[in-house]
Amino acid sequence: MTMQTIPKEALAGVRVLDMTRVIAGPYAGQIFADLGADVIKVERQGEGDDIRRIGPPWLTGTAGTDHQESTYSQSVNRNKRSVTIDYAQEEGAALLREMASECDVLLENYRTGTLAKYGLGFEDLRKINPRLIYCSVTGFGQTGPYSNRSGYDYLIQAMAGVMSVTGHRDGEPGEGPMRVGVPIADICAGLYAAIGVLAALNHRNVTGEGQHIDVSLFDSQVSALLNTFSAWFNGGTELGRTGNDHPSASPYGVYAVDDGYILVATFNDREFIRLAGAVGHPEWVEDPRFAKNGARVANRKELSLLLTEALKGRTKAQWIEHLNAATVSCGPLNTMADLEHDPHVAEREMVVTLEHPLNGTIRTAASPMRFSATPVQYKSAPPSVGENTDEVLQGWLGLTADRIAELRAKNVI
Repeated sequence: MTMQTIPKEALAGVRVLDMTRVIAGPYAGQIFADLGADVIKVERQGEGDDIRRIGPPWLTGTAGTDHQESTYSQSVNRNKRSVTIDYAQEEGAALLREMASECDVLLENYRTGTLAKYGLGFEDLRKINPRLIYCSVTGFGQTGPYSNRSGYDYLIQAMAGVMSVTGHRDGEPGEGPMRVGVPIADICAGLYAAIGVLAALNHRNVTGEGQHIDVSLFDSQVSALLNTFSAWFNGGTELGRTGNDHPSASPYGVYAVDDGYILVATFNDREFIRLAGAVGHPEWVEDPRFAKNGARVANRKELSLLLTEALKGRTKAQWIEHLNAATVSCGPLNTMADLEHDPHVAEREMVVTLEHPLNGTIRTAASPMRFSATPVQYKSAPPSVGENTDEVLQGWLGLTADRIAELRAKNVI
C-alpha cells in the first residue's frame, strides 16, 4: 500500500480561468490563487481590468508613468498570472474555449448573457468540458427583473438594506443613511463565489460533473444582513440606524476617555458585571435599569452618561489594559497607520510583502486562513497587464513562439 502524496497547497493542480474585473470576482480568484490554484487573469489589451485605473491613490512610484496602478488593484490580484486576449475576435474566443477545455473553474462577472454571444457561455463550454465549474458573479443574478442591470457595491448597499441600518439616527448630528466604508457587498459576493466553487469541486470529485453557479452581489448582501433581516421578517421590527450603538446590546459602542475614544463591547450580562466592577460601580448590577441586557438597551442613554463619567481620569492605553485584564472586551479605534505598528498584526504576519519587477514593493493583507498542513503561499505580486501571456499560452495550450507572434500581430493577444 502506497501513501498518497499530499499537495503542498490545498488547491494545487486546480486551474482557474479568471474572467472577472473590479472587486468581487477578482477577490474570489485571489482566494483560489492563495490556496494554490493556477489562476489566469484574462484582461483587455492595454487597459486591463478597470480596477487598475480606479484612483487616486496610486501605487507609490507609479503615478504618471506608463505602468500607473491604483492601490485598489493590489488588494485582489496577487498570486495570479495575467494574459490579454481579445475574445471579440473569433481567434481570441477560440483560444479561451481551448483554455476552458483544460481548466477546472471559470469565473466571470459580465452582464448576464454577454459571454454567450461569443460562444463562451456555460452551455457552450460544458459541451467541450463537462467537468467545468462555471461561476457567474453579477449585480443581481441570472434571473429576475433586475438581472440585466449593472450592480456596484455602493448601489447594492443601498438596495439590499445595508444603508438603512448604517449611519446616525434621525435628529442626531450627521443624521442620514451611510454606506459601509469598505466594499462589503463585493466582499460578501467574492466569499460566496469561492465557497460555492469549493462545494462544486467536491461535488465534481464525487460525480465527475461540473455545474453553473449563480452568485449576485444583491443576494449575497441580503443573505449577510443577519439580525437586520431576521428582526423584520421574524419580529416585524425595523432596526433602523443606530450610529455607533449596537441595536441589541448595551453598553456596546464608542466612549470618550481622557485622550480620545475606546470601543467597549459588552454583549451579555456576565460581561456587564465585570465592566461595572472594573469601572468602580458594582452597584449598577443591582440597578433594575441595568441588571439585564434588555433593560440596558431601553435605558442606554442613562447608562452611556454614567459610563462616560466613570471613564474619566485614564487614557486609552490605560483603560484598554485595565478592562482587558478584567475580561471586558475593549479596544482602540485604529487607523491604517496604527495597524502598521500593531504588535498583534506583526506577530500574526498579517502584512505580506511581495516584489514586482515594474511596481516595486507591494504590501497586501495576508489571507485569514491558517492551515496546519497546506499553508497559504505568497508567490507573486499582482501582475502587470498581459505580463504572462506568452508563458501561459505555451504552458497551457502548447502554442509555439511563431503562433504567439502571429496572434500578437493580429491584436488577438
